[in-house]
This record gives sequence, structure tokens and C-alpha cells, in this order.
Amino acid sequence: MTDVLISGAGVAGTALAWWLRHHGFRPTVVERAPALRDGGYKVDVRGAALTVLDRMGLREQVSRRDTGMRLARFVAADGRQLATMDAALFGGREGDDVEIMRGDLVRILMAATGDVDHRFADSITALRPAADGVEVDFASGTSRRFDLVIGADGLHSTVRRLAFGPASAYLRPLGHHIAICTVPAGLGEERVELMHPAPGRTVGVYRTAGAPDARALFLFPSPADAPDHRDVAGQRAALARAFAGAGWRVPELLAALPDAPDLYLDAMSQVRMDRWSTGRIALVGDAGYAASPASGQGTSLGLVGAYVLAAALAEAAGDPVAGFAAYERRMRPFVAANQQLAERNLKGMVLGSAAQIRFQTLMLRLMPRLPGRERMIRRVTEPIRTAAAAITLPDVPARAA
Repeated sequence: MTDVLISGAGVAGTALAWWLRHHGFRPTVVERAPALRDGGYKVDVRGAALTVLDRMGLREQVSRRDTGMRLARFVAADGRQLATMDAALFGGREGDDVEIMRGDLVRILMAATGDVDHRFADSITALRPAADGVEVDFASGTSRRFDLVIGADGLHSTVRRLAFGPASAYLRPLGHHIAICTVPAGLGEERVELMHPAPGRTVGVYRTAGAPDARALFLFPSPADAPDHRDVAGQRAALARAFAGAGWRVPELLAALPDAPDLYLDAMSQVRMDRWSTGRIALVGDAGYAASPASGQGTSLGLVGAYVLAAALAEAAGDPVAGFAAYERRMRPFVAANQQLAERNLKGMVLGSAAQIRFQTLMLRLMPRLPGRERMIRRVTEPIRTAAAAITLPDVPARAA
């Protein structure tokens, strides 16, 4: 039986563990965090990724955990309502698309993996080629040989750094930073996405139905002195500088930062690589082809990538190099289509001037009364619909590895 080490217990890593087990491999998942990460924002699952959930038998479970958001409400610095729109349209969702909290999705995937071995509070420190495998050193002081190693460890992937070189060679910043954290429930409005656009920066906060807390979102131009993604104190200071003098509820949201248990702040970046594998090591999800939060497709890329990688390895029947090559051939057009969404979407997420904000909110107010409204909406949502379905998934039966 083929032993596969997966670094990262997020969406891509946990889904990959499920599919590898389904195909007869023996996956082990190593995760730096002491337990599953509950933080994070709401994420969208659409297109080919929904088919992946169908084939896992998890579609109904995931749909039951839909956030149930109703409205997006745009507000001025003084709290005045500028415009409202349907939450699904705001998120580019239609039909069977699902919006779910990232933590809920990972818990569903984790529960489905059954007896897969998970090593929490540990991480990879070294990778060395071995006879028909990879020798792996762990931060816990142990070492073990695996037949294959897969990096599913996100934008700042350790596996990518050890196997392919420094992040600077592959990260493509999009010029903005994003921050996400949990804030008191009273700062949000149940099932409503409150958005405060200001020139060059955007703040949002929402609370899903029955949630005990709310989630806040900050978007702003990347500072020249951006803190490291692990420097929490520096991140709080950077947010305070970026949003100094902002109106609406921003002072209250900033005041809640010291108590936030899950502050995430990082540059919005994409990962662009000429290859996602070397020898018996490969990458999946954000580690190999992050599209950035601006794409709205990171979760779907992780789910689809996990499915395609596991299927390719199963079809290769003991030839991982051929399997990795097949995985890349099938995934690259899909990745390219979804990465292209990011810059286009970002232009609408952070507006550069007060005039642009006035025009955007005017159009949102007028849209319900405009002739041809449905046609206009279809034109707006078409790029993400097309990208989400830009792959034909292989249908590979379960087999012994």
C-alpha cells in the first residue's frame, strides 16, 4: 500500500486524504496547528467543486450548513444606507452554489476521512529523496519515510519552500492586504453583509444565522512596511494605521482586535509556478496555485485539485511521476481560468475614489428598476460561472494503490 504524507489539514489537504483513501492509498496528514482551525471567513463552493462533493456523498451535509445570508447592505461613514442587494448576487452565487463557513466545511471533510492518521501540533522540517520515496524529518524530532509527499499547506507552504525554493520566486502580490477576524456579535447584523466602502479601503462585517459572534473583513493597499504573516502585534498595528480616521463602525471593530482569537492578515497574492511536482513531491491547492481571496474560487480549486490529483495517481498505478504530470495537464487550464478572476474582482472590492463609490452605489440602487436587469446580472456573473466549470472531471473507480 502506498504511504502518502499530506502537509496541511485545510480544505485541500483533508479532501485529498479522503480521495487517496478512497483509491486505496494510505494517507497521513500532518498539521502545524494543535487542532482543526475553526477561524476563517465564509467560502463559496460552485461548479466542478459541487460535483466533487457529490461524488464524496457530502453535498447534502455541506448544503445544510449554508450561511443563509440574505442581503448585502452598503453603508456610508455616518451609517446611512447607500444601497442593498441580494447576498447571493453580491457573492456571485446562483442555482445550487453553496456558501459555508470555512471551519464548517473542514469539519465535515475531517469527519468523513474516517481512520486517516492525523498528526496535529507537528510540521515538516526537512525532505530528503530516498529509494522510491522521501525521508521526512518532523519538528517533533521524529523521522519517517513516505512513498509520496504532498504539500497542501497554503500560501506560505513549507513543502514548497523545502522542495522548490523561497516563496519570493512564486508569490505574485496583487497590491492589497486582507484581514479577517472574529468580533462581537453586536457589531454585525444577522444574515446581512454590511459593507463600508471608502476610497482605497473597504470594511465589512456580517453574522450568520444564530452565530454567537460576527466576522469582520478589512481590505486595504499593501503597506511598504507590511508585517510578517505570523506577527500578530504588528498586524494589529498595521490595521490601526491603515484605517485611522475611518468612520462607521471601524473604530469599534479595531477596538475588538486585541480580543480576536483568530486574526488573519496577509497580502492578497497568487502562487504562479511552472511545475507543481518534483520527484515524489507535489503541491495541491493554495500551496501550488493560490488564486487569492479576490477570486472567490480558492476553496473550489482546493476541492477540485484534491480530486484530480488523487484520480491521476490512481490511474498511474504506481508511477507517481506520470500521475503528477497527468494532474498538471488536467488542472492547469482550470487554475488559469480561476486565477484570472482575481484582478477583475479586486477592482470592484476596493474602489479608488469617492466618485467611483458614488457611481457603484447609484448603479446598485437603480439595478432593480433597469430594463434587462436579468441579462445584466447574467453578464456580471458569467465570468465566475465559466471559470468554475472550466474542467472535465475524470471518473476513476476506486482501486487498490
